[in-house]
Amino acid sequence: MRESYYLFSSGKLKREGNTICVINKNREKRFVPVEKVESLSIFGSVDFNSKLLEFLSTQGITLHIFGHEENYVGTFYPRDKNISGCLRIKQVEYATNKQKRLYIATQIVHASIHNMVRVISPYAANVDLSDHLTSLKTFREEACLAKNIEQLMGIEGNARRIYYDALSLITGSDFKGRQKHPPKGQLNALISFGNSLLYTETINRIYQTQLDPSISYLHEPMQSRFSLALDIAEMFKPVIVDRVITNLLNKNMLSDDDFDETFERTYLGEEGKKKFVQQFDARMKNTLYHPRLKRKVSYRKLIEMECYKLSKHILGLQNYQGFRVWW
Repeated sequence: MRESYYLFSSGKLKREGNTICVINKNREKRFVPVEKVESLSIFGSVDFNSKLLEFLSTQGITLHIFGHEENYVGTFYPRDKNISGCLRIKQVEYATNKQKRLYIATQIVHASIHNMVRVISPYAANVDLSDHLTSLKTFREEACLAKNIEQLMGIEGNARRIYYDALSLITGSDFKGRQKHPPKGQLNALISFGNSLLYTETINRIYQTQLDPSISYLHEPMQSRFSLALDIAEMFKPVIVDRVITNLLNKNMLSDDDFDETFERTYLGEEGKKKFVQQFDARMKNTLYHPRLKRKVSYRKLIEMECYKLSKHILGLQNYQGFRVWW
């Protein structure tokens, strides 16, 4: 499997022959063989031109842009290479049919809350999380009884509120609720940045399938975002992003110097982003034994498998069940 590359240095990005050439501000060159690249994520100030985009498109490489005060800016998504008219028609049918859409959305929320419970449960021996766990389990059951998407989103939002409060207790963070635009406080900054990374990684995985990333079931399909990536990422946030966060904070791998913080907002600085990306990338490559496949698979592969599971459900080949932690 090709890998995701993360560029923090400012400079220039260009095509040179059949390779990607990175030129830093000191005019030093580094070459990245295209056969090893699945996506490029740019965090620094980098110049590039249309020739590079054309080259990336022919190679099926996605390009994700991150800013300083806006974690995720946008994605250059190459021309679709896996097009299925049949699947796309079915995808729209399932999105416009209230019952079919609600079933998929319910699976996503139920699985997401299940994974929240599994992530915080091991910490209950040292931190009083009994009320949090009880509430989350109640929300998990209520999700199965939701009558519409609006009610389901409300349940998911309430579960997230309880869950993030539990994360603040686990990590000893000063946390006054989830604040996104802009994030305020270090835990909010980490959640926002981590969710942005997972969103772009999920876009990469969808691109490997025949799914249309703009047609979604839990989140409303909207312009300027790949809403299906938001759907699928919901189930993986607890086991990928939040475990990276607890690891970074509980092992004191971050300091105040890693944050750019004012009274109004908090962002990760460059060094903080590098530390997070290093842990995130290692997490994505980490493998675990899959009982059905009877072999080890990476977290990156698990996300891609989730896309294929959804495709099979839409095509009527297999009943969809959202990703639930089994270990």
